[in-house]
Amino acid sequence: MLTSHERIERQKSRPALVRLHHALSRLTSTATVMNTGAHPDDEQNGLLAMFRFGLGMRVVIACSTRGEGGQNALGPERLGALGVLRSRELEEAARQLDADVHWLGHGPEDPVHDFGFSKDGDATFARWDEKRIIERLVRAYRQERPDIVIPTFLDVPGQHGHHRAMTRAAEAALALAADAGAYPEHCAEGLTPWRVAKYYLPAWPGGGDTYDDEIPPPDATIAIDASGTEPATGAAYDHIGEWSRAYHASQGMGVWRNTPRLSWPLHLRHGPRGSQSEHSILEDIPATLADLAGAAGHSAGHALLAAHDAISNAIQAFPNRDRITTLLLDAAGHIDSIEALASPDFMARHGHRLDRKRREIYAALLETAGIDVRAVTEPQHLSPGSTGRITVHMDNPSIPLPDGISITLPSDVTVVRSQDAARSRSFDIKAAATAALTNPYGHTWSSLGGNGAAFANVTARIGNRQVQGTFDLEEPLSIVPKHSLTLLPEAIIARRGDAMRSWPIGTDGMDPAVALHFDAPPGWTVRPQDGQWLLSAPEMLPAGLTQITPEISGHPAMRSTPISYPHTGRCVFIAPERLRVLALDLKLPEGAKIGYAGGGADRVALWLQRMGLDVTELDTEALGGDLSRFTTIVVGIFTFGLRKDLSAATERLHGFVENGGHLVTLYHRPTDGWIPSVTPPRYLKIGSPSLRWRVTDPHAAVTILSPRHPLLTGPNIIGPADWDGWDKERGLYFASDFNDAYEPLLSMHDANEQPLNGGLISARIGKGRHTHTGLVLHHQLDRLVPGAFRLMANLVQPA
Repeated sequence: MLTSHERIERQKSRPALVRLHHALSRLTSTATVMNTGAHPDDEQNGLLAMFRFGLGMRVVIACSTRGEGGQNALGPERLGALGVLRSRELEEAARQLDADVHWLGHGPEDPVHDFGFSKDGDATFARWDEKRIIERLVRAYRQERPDIVIPTFLDVPGQHGHHRAMTRAAEAALALAADAGAYPEHCAEGLTPWRVAKYYLPAWPGGGDTYDDEIPPPDATIAIDASGTEPATGAAYDHIGEWSRAYHASQGMGVWRNTPRLSWPLHLRHGPRGSQSEHSILEDIPATLADLAGAAGHSAGHALLAAHDAISNAIQAFPNRDRITTLLLDAAGHIDSIEALASPDFMARHGHRLDRKRREIYAALLETAGIDVRAVTEPQHLSPGSTGRITVHMDNPSIPLPDGISITLPSDVTVVRSQDAARSRSFDIKAAATAALTNPYGHTWSSLGGNGAAFANVTARIGNRQVQGTFDLEEPLSIVPKHSLTLLPEAIIARRGDAMRSWPIGTDGMDPAVALHFDAPPGWTVRPQDGQWLLSAPEMLPAGLTQITPEISGHPAMRSTPISYPHTGRCVFIAPERLRVLALDLKLPEGAKIGYAGGGADRVALWLQRMGLDVTELDTEALGGDLSRFTTIVVGIFTFGLRKDLSAATERLHGFVENGGHLVTLYHRPTDGWIPSVTPPRYLKIGSPSLRWRVTDPHAAVTILSPRHPLLTGPNIIGPADWDGWDKERGLYFASDFNDAYEPLLSMHDANEQPLNGGLISARIGKGRHTHTGLVLHHQLDRLVPGAFRLMANLVQPA
């Protein structure tokens, strides 16, 4: 449940007059534009703000992945949990734009997922299956029925392979969506062919900190003018776009521009009259109810013109609620009459526009009536067989609670009883004993509400009409496992040759009365001991990864990971729990005392501790204290950009190196507070755009440039086997230029590219050493890649 402060902040951010103005501006257009991209944060937010608030168009963001393979500048979420977080970020970013979302990828277990960086579309299609993603785009076109489709990126060398694949697939899906013979199974789902009227490409380059388009963009056939300000807020459209982008906080998005962008050039690649220059993006598109009148016949056309006039007058009447109500009721009546007056052919082509307009009119009528309900679930998470309550509140003290309030629930959750209070209606609910766990990866998200596993429905009598609307729950309802198990630790690093063969295992969050069983391989045992469990390995510890499945009532135990941030609210990621043991030949550096300065974006300190090293996490006080007690200080990924206290301690870190310490910096982006001549002890520049300074193939050959270097020979001799089994990529943000004191230790490259030597460099400085790496060691440690642990042990050795 939200705290009082959280609820206050939500109410403050949604002034009633702004909500009403936005509900009216929706009514000005019957056109839909779809912006396609590969990841949450790919959308062109400023342009979409102009389409929605400047032109009144419906906006749909079509996204192929959940961003689960990316980075997280906020916290520890990775892979599936990161996909849940980034999905919520895009949905909240869409809410700021009053836009809808259509997801093409359905989570990390789906073939269409974010598997990490690729440099060409073919490599992406090899993972996604080109036919699969095209079919899903055809489905999206037929379901959302966009008049205009605009991908965010070009299919050119120098772009992310995911972007290139999405742009190519978006174009390939155009003809198939209009072909009645393509995907006949769609017909059984009620989807009919749809012809997208216009397909545009961005006429701006995709270069910058990350990408480096090798081919210039196509010539602009139109420039979208975004000058002026949005009437309700007085903000520039580009600034509203950044309000939206700021919700992608896990990617560090959202910037303030003193001079907002005022124009977006586009290239019309396919249109009703081919590719030609235009004065308006709405040319040749039925953009208003009045535009539809000519194709509707006399009587239906007259009703369309009357509805158009009523809506226009309602907008002019703002903020006179009584006058707006009268005019919108009139417009709704005219739209109702069109269905009886228009031909079947007209309704087949344009009926979806009328249905959408009716829903939008109803939403505006609820606003004029002051009906803005707040639906609260307690508890937020139910388990199979448990009970809860959803309460629908009317916070406006001058408006009575509408009679028609109900809730939509998952099929295996039922209302036990309902009861009314002075200004609320409560529904006691119960989940069936066999209730399915909630899928956190919904396929669509609507700006008009009705999202999630449960939501509130409101029917109110306004004038002569029953008006319906849907309202999302304050926090989404989820069905979670009855018993959630978190093993502590969930992974053990076992050094072969070490005498230790038993490890205590804790179980966090488990009811002691619940019977827990571990399905262990032959030779392994897990037995209760002193309120915990004791894991014992065979005398001859097998090399590699051993996985042990905990079971509850004969079923694999599940771990529930809460995800909570102010900009996304609270949600949960559920996955099977596993106890993993990585047994490897690993030697630790003697006498190493490690200080770890992290920003919460990696778990390297945890893995160093589990390897058996002496690790102290450095807070502000420790950074200002005696650093000489450490032999090695490791700075985690992004941390110079995340912690001001670390940046302030730069000179002290330099002194630590000069006096004999070993400073190890893990990868940073050029934008992470990394100043080449200031942040490192000697000049070291991080390559930009990063596409040119990364190796995306996790199997790319690695050449040792300095075979006798102490970081590669002790305490572990790094050999070819240590580069086996890497996941996602080798590394990124490699150093592109550095002082002669630094020695490159490795060379690697993607296919058909020049070798990169800045992935691991080290320099003797004074009595100490600075080592910098762009290798994605933090991810390999999370994935229990043996070579990453052996290399990491070498990197943290004393200077």
